[in-house]
Amino acid sequence: MSPAAEDLWQRAKDALRVAKHDLALSADAAASRAYYAAFYAASALFAIEGKIFSKHSAVEAAVHRDLVQPGVWTAELGRGYSRLAQLRARGDYGGSRHVSAEDAAEAIRIADDILRAVAAAHPEEFGSLDQP
Repeated sequence: MSPAAEDLWQRAKDALRVAKHDLALSADAAASRAYYAAFYAASALFAIEGKIFSKHSAVEAAVHRDLVQPGVWTAELGRGYSRLAQLRARGDYGGSRHVSAEDAAEAIRIADDILRAVAAAHPEEFGSLDQP
């Protein structure tokens, strides 16, 4: 695995751990970290293929174009990725609008599903999500 992909994958796992921890403290923070877990995981998957993106919107577009449309990921997983982006925007920039605890828990579940899909796509590179 390239150093970039390895770093992104570690960031993804770290962000998911922090999201789970933050849920009891701040739903906004937990949703944001869940989004970043998915963002880093998708970015690691693309990095394995030599694709590097500089914008969050480019990663989201690539998720739908390169993973969902050809059937690598389910449409539900693609919708989940977009849902995470929406929740992150609300949590980080929503002003008086905040992420609910229920939505933050949903975000963590979606992020976990995305990390598992990435790990399953390249088990020789990413191993099991349950490994440290």
